[in-house]
Amino acid sequence: MEIFSEIYSCYYRVLRHLLSSQNPLTIKDIYNRICQEGFEESLLSIIPKLEDGTWNLFKKEGELYLSKISPSFITPLTDLEKSYLKALLADPRIGLFLEPAQAETLNHMLTHVPPLWQQEQFWCYDRFADGDPYDDETYRRNFRLLLEAQKNCQYADIDYNSPKGNRVHHYYVPLRLEYSVKNDKFRLLALAHRSHKRQKLEIFNIDRIANVKLTDKKLSPSPSINDIIQNSYYKEPLKLRIVNKRNALERAMLHFANYEKNTVKIDENTYECLIYYNQNMETELLIEVLSFGPMLTVIGNERFLGSLKRRLEKQRELGH
Repeated sequence: MEIFSEIYSCYYRVLRHLLSSQNPLTIKDIYNRICQEGFEESLLSIIPKLEDGTWNLFKKEGELYLSKISPSFITPLTDLEKSYLKALLADPRIGLFLEPAQAETLNHMLTHVPPLWQQEQFWCYDRFADGDPYDDETYRRNFRLLLEAQKNCQYADIDYNSPKGNRVHHYYVPLRLEYSVKNDKFRLLALAHRSHKRQKLEIFNIDRIANVKLTDKKLSPSPSINDIIQNSYYKEPLKLRIVNKRNALERAMLHFANYEKNTVKIDENTYECLIYYNQNMETELLIEVLSFGPMLTVIGNERFLGSLKRRLEKQRELGH
């Protein structure tokens, strides 16, 4: 495995925590830790390499795995990691998560480090052109306030312009901020403040939020965002069959990284992937499936297959 990888950084974090444990671990302990801190499909990459000794990081005694790393082990940043961080600092989106003083300090520390890449080296051919205004001060202010409210489970007074032109003004608890690669936009998943009513998850585009004010009220106990999202899913997940040619499995895992999914191996070169989604995700997921390529086949569910066929029919009609 590479010394450093921006793609597989999740693997490094999981393994770091496993190796930091000075207690013997069973394979079940390792499974559970990977599922808690990584993705379910991470099991497909990590477990086989630990079991067959490809990653010679554990000493095996019977059914137990013992870390070969001492507690005093440290990992200083390599030149490649510094170069990667320098490139990230040039991304306009990084300013949403850093205060100006923090960004200035990091840039000063990495003054003489060449960036791993330049922003102008990238050309996104399948992305919408009307991405979010990451350099706009109002947008950045609203984003940081929502991020603060999300961390503190705090109610925020949100003034929102809906796509239909309606003005929505209400109290919400921000639960999660998500980024859409296809749209180059951030969106907010939030709970509305409704007395004596069932909690409902609502989704907003950050660039349509006109103003955010934090309140002193907090939601207690803290809701489980994963449980709320899972309760919103359709009963049947999208079922995909992936033929692992031309590195298709790895590309699919990256392509659908922002969805909850479960991937299992069917035979030597075939995998089945279940993707869980709700109505708000359906259109974007449909576009992403169509853009993937011939190594992926939709085999269920009927709802998604119907939407897929209707979209293909419309495309065919536009072509005539």
